[in-house]
Amino acid sequence: MNIRPFNAGDAASDAADDDADDSAAMANIFQRSVRGVGLLHYSARQVDAWAARGPNAARIRAQCADGRVVMVAERDDGAIIGFCDLEPNGHIDFLYCAPEAIRSGVGSALYQVIERAALNRNMRRLHCEASEAAKPFFINKGFKRCDFWIENVPIHNFAMVKLL
Repeated sequence: MNIRPFNAGDAASDAADDDADDSAAMANIFQRSVRGVGLLHYSARQVDAWAARGPNAARIRAQCADGRVVMVAERDDGAIIGFCDLEPNGHIDFLYCAPEAIRSGVGSALYQVIERAALNRNMRRLHCEASEAAKPFFINKGFKRCDFWIENVPIHNFAMVKLL
């Protein structure tokens, strides 16, 4: 496994070539993770609302160009199996792994890189909203449950804050 930054060249790639860039692979991982793993913890209606709000390749390219740190995990053959980001304010918006890579150390490796990036930027805290599926991953970081709404569908998650 290799952890590397999102390739800035990919952010400029032609939208017609979505199948060949990191952003398309990341959007695919998001959908597979939410639809596959999400159903273990949420209703089909909740999963549909969550997946519909998810990023497509164009949105990922735009986010990757907004000043955040974006890292991808790839197998030895170059296939992307996970990704995460760190916004300038310490918010982790995405930390997703391909369903077949869950519990293999991919998420932990990505998180370690993001935490190191935060420390190098003198950030004082990290925060994110963790799903039921991600709660065990972040449980030792300090959670509290919160609720939010997507299209009149209540979905709870866990706000995670880590002081650095």
